[in-house]
Amino acid sequence: MFELTGQTALVTGAATGIGEAIAQRLTEAGARVAVADIHLDAAESAVKRIGGSAFAVELDVTKTDQVAAIIGKVAAATGSLEILVNNAGLAGKAAPIWEQTDADWHQVMSVNINGPFYLCRAVLPRMRAQGYGRIVNIASIAGKEGNPNMVAYSASKAAIIGLTKSIAKEVATEGICINAVAPAVIRTKILDQLTEAQVEYMIQKIPMRRTGNAEEVAAVVHFLASRDCSFVTGQCYDVSGGRGTY
Repeated sequence: MFELTGQTALVTGAATGIGEAIAQRLTEAGARVAVADIHLDAAESAVKRIGGSAFAVELDVTKTDQVAAIIGKVAAATGSLEILVNNAGLAGKAAPIWEQTDADWHQVMSVNINGPFYLCRAVLPRMRAQGYGRIVNIASIAGKEGNPNMVAYSASKAAIIGLTKSIAKEVATEGICINAVAPAVIRTKILDQLTEAQVEYMIQKIPMRRTGNAEEVAAVVHFLASRDCSFVTGQCYDVSGGRGTY
């Protein structure tokens, strides 16, 4: 089930954490996975860990010219491109809004929402032409509830959910399913950007009283990236240990 043999996936921010776990899972399901990251050396290291037919590509998701070039490069190298997972993201500076600068805000927004917008815009003409595609956008429970001292991150993840629901409706009759996944706090290196108090705040909101792990997120993404996800689009799936209730 959820077989991906013969398909190509592009996963952004895939050198570490959730992105690497997703790339690993899709590779094991048979996909050719482009492990995309702004740090090529880190992506190449991840490819060595992942194995299979995974390959590394360098990508700054905030650069529209790079985005268009990578979409074409990956499709040309593999012969197709069926799956896009927009995972690259930043937590941003932990501080109340009155201590956030313009630069703090724009840095998070450029990666977390502009990047997925550029990638969806670039890949959808190809998916529409082939009459098939799957896009999975990584949002966050913060985008539904808002986390204090994370205004840019929370706002960007709310925007991802809106982006997902909007474009899913635009291509709903064309064999393309577009969904989002909203993890609660997941034990990855991104937590190093937060204070212990912030992490504990988030854990206390989780009925399971623990952080999730990247593999648990990857399992949900795997379904949404597969042909078995055939009547599910425009949805946001929580991976939250019971925290999300709507």
